[in-house]
Amino acid sequence: MPYGTLFLIPVPLAEEAAAKTFTPYLVDTINSIKEYIVENEKTARRFLKEAGLKTPQSELIIHDYGKHSRGSSLKPYFTGLQAGNNVGLMSEAGCPGIADPGAELIAEAHKRGIKVVPLVGPSSILLALMASGFNGQSFAFQGYLPIDKADRSKRIRELEGLADRFNQTQIFIETPFRNNPLLEELLKTGHPKTKLCIACNLTGADEFVQTKTIAEWQTNIPDLHKKPTIFVLSRSV
Repeated sequence: MPYGTLFLIPVPLAEEAAAKTFTPYLVDTINSIKEYIVENEKTARRFLKEAGLKTPQSELIIHDYGKHSRGSSLKPYFTGLQAGNNVGLMSEAGCPGIADPGAELIAEAHKRGIKVVPLVGPSSILLALMASGFNGQSFAFQGYLPIDKADRSKRIRELEGLADRFNQTQIFIETPFRNNPLLEELLKTGHPKTKLCIACNLTGADEFVQTKTIAEWQTNIPDLHKKPTIFVLSRSV
């Protein structure tokens, strides 16, 4: 029996952003499969309902891949796929596999010879890059910067160097409750002419995207506490 397909299903980035997220093909896909691997069952079920799921949710098989379920055998997640069933992989927000632990499952699917199909949907990283006005031909996603202040300052200077030397856009994130300390460090460490785009609550009703120099941000500092934010840094010239 041929294996099933692992579908990578993007989910909304913000509350009440469903209409900006779902494509007809995505809706057709979720109505053709009954098995999912998710980070949070409650929010996954809510997403499926908002997306137009017609299958009774009592008929779904949902595997928990939250932080308390990782580190053990991956075999249970692939039983259905290897039996020929299609399965959907969903992250907590955004695109599976992008700054997301689901990448481990995707890598395992490739090892097992299982077809992987990414569906179209919102990536906060790419949306921020699109809106920044920075170089989209050469860019790097750096993930999280160090928490230690000295290490973080050093890393910021390194990223500025990469941006200046190679005209390479640098993209990074922080846990939402640490956004303000990161911004404070950026404004303290960064060169006044370095360009910084702050993209906050993308696709949300209070979406905020602005590009300014470090010097300009220092005169009007936004409050980013507990707001999903992408930081995009570019060279100063």
